[in-house]
Amino acid sequence: MLLAFAGMQVSAQDLTHYKRVIKELASAKYQGRGYAKNGANKAGIFLEKEYQKAGVDGVTLQPFKLDINTFPGKMDVSVMFNGQCSMVNEKKLRPGIDFSMREYSPGIHGEFPVYHVDTLNFDADRMFADLQKPEYANALVACEFWFTYRHKEAFSRLQKAGECNNAGLIYTWPAPIKFFKAYGHRVVEKPILWVTPEAIEGVLRLRADVDNQFLKDYECFNVIAKIEGQRHDSCYVFTAHYDHLGNLGDKIFYAGANDNASGTACIVTLAAYYAKHKPQYDMYFLSFSGEDANLRGSEFFANNPIVPLSQIKYLFNIDMIGDNNPVQYCECSEEGMRGYQLLEQINSEKKYFTSLHRGDLAANSDHYPFATRHVPCIFLENEKGDAFQYYHTIYDTYKTVKFDSYEPVFRLVTDFIEKY
Repeated sequence: MLLAFAGMQVSAQDLTHYKRVIKELASAKYQGRGYAKNGANKAGIFLEKEYQKAGVDGVTLQPFKLDINTFPGKMDVSVMFNGQCSMVNEKKLRPGIDFSMREYSPGIHGEFPVYHVDTLNFDADRMFADLQKPEYANALVACEFWFTYRHKEAFSRLQKAGECNNAGLIYTWPAPIKFFKAYGHRVVEKPILWVTPEAIEGVLRLRADVDNQFLKDYECFNVIAKIEGQRHDSCYVFTAHYDHLGNLGDKIFYAGANDNASGTACIVTLAAYYAKHKPQYDMYFLSFSGEDANLRGSEFFANNPIVPLSQIKYLFNIDMIGDNNPVQYCECSEEGMRGYQLLEQINSEKKYFTSLHRGDLAANSDHYPFATRHVPCIFLENEKGDAFQYYHTIYDTYKTVKFDSYEPVFRLVTDFIEKY
């Protein structure tokens, strides 16, 4: 539970507005704000209207294109415990709960033997020899993900056509099973499934009927709202990505309430606040698409800015603040460190969080394309609270998102702008 303190009074209407935007973006209407069912673009149109209702001075849609692999169709996987097709010995796996797909995987159709890698007595040569045996022809190779990562050379061969006669790979990952989009700009040669260890333990055969759909030059857009200040020579920028993971089959979608409906809702309410309290400097509110597709929207904007990057006094990237950790995580560009010191000073005085924890700068959200271009910026993410465990899972919903960190973040940012 975050600290209660005197003087932190974001109006009830702001919190109500914040919750309403999260609930809307996380609803089935937007199908996880992905690409195959146009959910991201539908969410972008909703945000355009929200900014207009907030009273900003203008809203611009900045189009760009991306290539992305998706899974909007069949998503049926069953496992067998004895090589027979008897229903008694067959179990249907649940998408998003027992399994998901690697984002760059092709579809997979058919029935396959499963080869379980012996990680305690691993020998790559023996594994490849085993896979030449008739009983493992066209097998799916099952192994714990981080083990494959530590033995990249061997397992990369299993991903390539012609290197080995295996049909594909099964990575095991502890529940809750995750789904990603970051490297979905291409499709590899063999299918790769993520499966919980419990779902694949003791399995001898796997049957799959999974469709993928590769979208070439898919049209997305960033939503850019502007509030004019008294001065136009410099500006503040607020960013948050509104896209998410979309669908896993035709029935499952990833709501992304924390990631990142929470950050998106925050900058919408900041826009509403500054529309009523006209700032000294121009302000831009950048709602990015394509973040979960490897920062494509923010990278496009950084290459095609509508305001010179040199005019940005400070940029706040707000991502996944729908949590309740009393410690606020941050990352800063080198040029943003002066601002970070001010944030620490403000937080020390006002006790919005028990502390700020600054991590190393990483390419993990939309601040990064600006940081590499020497823009003073900070990334705010309230990680490792009760909601963080559901990151990139089907459980990141309006029911699991937390609202504790919204008001402290809101006040920390607005106090900073008054003093910077």
